[in-house]
Amino acid sequence: MKEIIFVGRSNVGKSTLISALTGKKLRTGRRPGVTRKPLQIPYQDLQITDMPGFGFMSGISDESMDAIKNNIVHYIEDNAGNIAFAVMVVNASSFAEIVDRWNSRNEIPVEVELFEFLHEMNIDVIVAANKIDKIRDVDETLNGIVQRLGMMPPWKQWLDTIAPISAKKGKINDLKMIMQKKLETMRKK
Repeated sequence: MKEIIFVGRSNVGKSTLISALTGKKLRTGRRPGVTRKPLQIPYQDLQITDMPGFGFMSGISDESMDAIKNNIVHYIEDNAGNIAFAVMVVNASSFAEIVDRWNSRNEIPVEVELFEFLHEMNIDVIVAANKIDKIRDVDETLNGIVQRLGMMPPWKQWLDTIAPISAKKGKINDLKMIMQKKLETMRKK
């Protein structure tokens, strides 16, 4: 069975998005770290996997955060051949600031590292720019996201890769359309 994985930093709305897509209620929390191991949900003829969040989590030890990151990497490596594509959920309102902070310390931002790693594993990635309802200048924000992920703006040339969404408000049609196109293409092969 082919699989779609949902990855991203803690508290960006992965579980909320999966619930909005599937209609299945997943456990979510205000605090980061509710999803500690991959959670599989059967969906149509696929499996959706809600991956644990990564990055800084208040109240969680560095060792635990590193273990979560390592588990994510190993899961992706072990299952790459079965993964139809990944949906990388980012918080549209804080993504640029977080990436710029990491870059200013001469460190590779975790999201950028994950995006590149998925591509190295030959896994197609859709970027779900969540919480878009909290953004004033959507085009500027999305241009900043694609640029920080190594793609050339304007973002609208990447309509098969980036989807502005609001999982909490159920505004996920752009993502659904991209996913559907990818699944149709995959099923024709």
